[in-house]
Amino acid sequence: MFEKDMTVGLLLDFYGEILTEHKRNILDMYYNEDFSLAEIAEEIGISRQGVRDAIVKASNELRFYEEKLGLATRFAEMKASAEKIRRISEGLSLPEELTREIEKLETLVI
Repeated sequence: MFEKDMTVGLLLDFYGEILTEHKRNILDMYYNEDFSLAEIAEEIGISRQGVRDAIVKASNELRFYEEKLGLATRFAEMKASAEKIRRISEGLSLPEELTREIEKLETLVI
């Protein structure tokens, strides 16, 4: 059986625009719209095996981009740091400007 690797859905958010429209649409249907291989095959007019092959190739391409660029990993690290800063700063008397910057950082990574 072909199992979904949900990290690919996250990588699609970061690197999807780099993929061809065909690959991006297939991954979007599979990961975001939860279509089955058969449903995608019917929708775009190729075999289930063709859909599976396209998913594997596009997923590998996304993993390659993440390996080289690391955007999703860095984003996760920034998000964790922003959450930690917020937790540490709760209840402290911080300058208003610093509080605004912490809130701004949180909105950027959430």
